[in-house]
Amino acid sequence: MKESALIYFFNQPHHNGFLVFTFGILFILTVYHFLLYFQHKDKLYLLYSCYTFFIMLSQLQWARDGFLFEFLKPVKGLAKFPEVYTEIYYIIYTYFAFQFLDIKNEQPLWYKRCFNWVNVIIVYCFFKLVVFIVIGNRYILYNGYFFFTIMMSILGIVMYIPFFKSKSKLKYYMIVGSMILFFASVSSLLYYLQLKAIGEKVEPAYSILYIGFILENIIFSLGLGHKQKMILEERNETQNQLIKQYVENEELRKEVQKKLELDIVTLNKQAEIKRMEVAKIQYDKELAELTVSTLRNQMNPHFIFNSLNSIKRYIIDNDKKEAVFYLNKFSKLIRNILGSTTQTEFSLQEELEILELYMSIENTRLNNTVKFSISINESVDLSIIKVPPLITQPFIENAIWHGLALKKSNRELKVEVKKTSNNQIQIDIIDNGIGRVKSREIKERKIHKRNSIGIQLTEERLQYFAKKYKNESSIIFTDLYIKNKPAGTKVSILIPFA
Repeated sequence: MKESALIYFFNQPHHNGFLVFTFGILFILTVYHFLLYFQHKDKLYLLYSCYTFFIMLSQLQWARDGFLFEFLKPVKGLAKFPEVYTEIYYIIYTYFAFQFLDIKNEQPLWYKRCFNWVNVIIVYCFFKLVVFIVIGNRYILYNGYFFFTIMMSILGIVMYIPFFKSKSKLKYYMIVGSMILFFASVSSLLYYLQLKAIGEKVEPAYSILYIGFILENIIFSLGLGHKQKMILEERNETQNQLIKQYVENEELRKEVQKKLELDIVTLNKQAEIKRMEVAKIQYDKELAELTVSTLRNQMNPHFIFNSLNSIKRYIIDNDKKEAVFYLNKFSKLIRNILGSTTQTEFSLQEELEILELYMSIENTRLNNTVKFSISINESVDLSIIKVPPLITQPFIENAIWHGLALKKSNRELKVEVKKTSNNQIQIDIIDNGIGRVKSREIKERKIHKRNSIGIQLTEERLQYFAKKYKNESSIIFTDLYIKNKPAGTKVSILIPFA
């Protein structure tokens, strides 16, 4: 008796109530998780609700009575496409499984690989459906379903790789549940084909599938419950941490408040000290500007005096015409020099123009025996770069008086301008005179020794100028040699700019 009842239960699920029982479970799960979606706003519940709903639609063709059958009777034409619903719920299952284990964030490479294959399956199913709608031959859906089963089985096997690699504690629900459904589906299909091949009723094959549906969905429901429990535990832990942090913050607030009260008197004292510091900074700034002005005023008379000495002999020794020509250049130079006394800085272009004029006067005194040239790197914009007025003149003067004037022939003087960085330029003054060593020896043999303050004043002016740009400046002297013999001097002036 027991054996015949079991056989009846297994062999006729569409007539003995097993199908209705399965529908009941799936319907409850569909509605329950659909409501949970609105409560938690989690798409995972919506996917699961759609998954169970399409499982019901895939088996609706076998329903003959019951609530669901009566409920869907007005649209009973829906039951004619079980293959389409089966394909849909398998695809929804894939999305559900990957979101359930968060594979996209945890294993993005495997997620991409699997969903590339899912997209191929979706395109195949859509193409098959379009062909069916156009031709109207139902065997297209029926026969095409077997190819879908092969593709989905391959995907199902591959999906276990990211499942087993997952670090989530929930992976075992998915692994066990999907294995049950996978084996139930494959077994059901094989049994279905076997029964059909021998001409027997195929209804027993569906019992295997329904058992797989029930067991799998029970496990998935437990997994969703476990997931919700983990979310609640995490939320509670977060709330406890927030409460703990709030208590700590409150204690800290009280401590800070006490400290602030104690610091008010100190801050008042510090404010007074700060005002004194600001006044001192302003005083230092004004003092620095006054010092620069004083240095510049010392510089200009010194420069004019040296220039007058340079042209004095030429005026005495040469004719009136040349003297007037020379004095015209000198007057123009003096006007430029006097104009610079009211400025703390001007463009590098103006500096080089005055330098060329001064050199023209000095070269006239030396019978134009000095080959003078200015080389400017193309990256240097002379019009926007600012320099202290007459910053290069003392070094040109030294090169002529102490280097080139004591040399009999082949006198050369070069000025090279280039950038060393984004905010610093380098001006090189290169002469091929007798060199500093020999010049010092000659100076030591003189009875009347004159100490030039031009270089010292220039160095101090450059230091004050550099403070404005908060960058370094320097003047570097380099003795030049050819075959171990003095061959001139190179002066490198490093000037910062904005």
